[in-house]
Amino acid sequence: MGIVNVTPDSFSDGGRLYTNSQVDISKTLRTVENMLLEGADIIDIGGESTRPGAAEVTNQQELDRVIPVLDAVIARFDTIVSIDTSTSTVIKEAADRGASLINDVRALSRDGALKAAVDSQLPVCLMHMQNQPKIMQSAPTYFDVVNEVFEFLMLRKQRCLEAGIESSKIILDPGFGFGKTLAHNLTLFNAIEKFTDTGHPILVGVSRKSMIGQILGLENTENRVIGSVALALMAAQRGAKILRVHDVLETRQAIDMWQSTHF
Repeated sequence: MGIVNVTPDSFSDGGRLYTNSQVDISKTLRTVENMLLEGADIIDIGGESTRPGAAEVTNQQELDRVIPVLDAVIARFDTIVSIDTSTSTVIKEAADRGASLINDVRALSRDGALKAAVDSQLPVCLMHMQNQPKIMQSAPTYFDVVNEVFEFLMLRKQRCLEAGIESSKIILDPGFGFGKTLAHNLTLFNAIEKFTDTGHPILVGVSRKSMIGQILGLENTENRVIGSVALALMAAQRGAKILRVHDVLETRQAIDMWQSTHF
């Protein structure tokens, strides 16, 4: 899953797809084309920064960022397009315009989001996040991070089933870096099999995140590629089915090498 952030303030690539304070559609399409050539299977478009400390955006701001890009990508490329959103109006509009997947860091907990997802009949990815982006890294605390994240995802899964979403359309994401310390992230990473044992596809997004910077002593996110690829490979080896990444080519090469020697 290639990350396409049409935001001015995402932690690694915020503003990269902007020209004169506006989303540059041509630049975005070139980015998507390169990701597909490099081996991306899914393009994940997001219009709200969820980095630590990020402020919320209005529904209209998110629509204005996401929908023109979604239209352009669907018109030009034959690929799976995911919408990274928690907002009911964006879910509805994106589904109406041909999106294939809803990827929600708030696990469809915002007002109207679950109903919009049910109405869309699209697969959904439910992620765990403690608190909200603006304060999630202030002082994340767990008694048992693995069980608490697991129980949250099982509860949200149950809500989806009760609302009418089929079990086969549910993807789970433990939410690395979302309201978690380095120790929490590492403990959770070493328990990926607990999540894969549910039978649901597991999405892992660790690309360029601060946990890599903390381990390797790298402040610049662009220097975290090797660490990101290493973790993505280990996540796949533990059973993750979807890897959400900035660096598609490098991750694809690592996975291809592993699969070519894995009998």
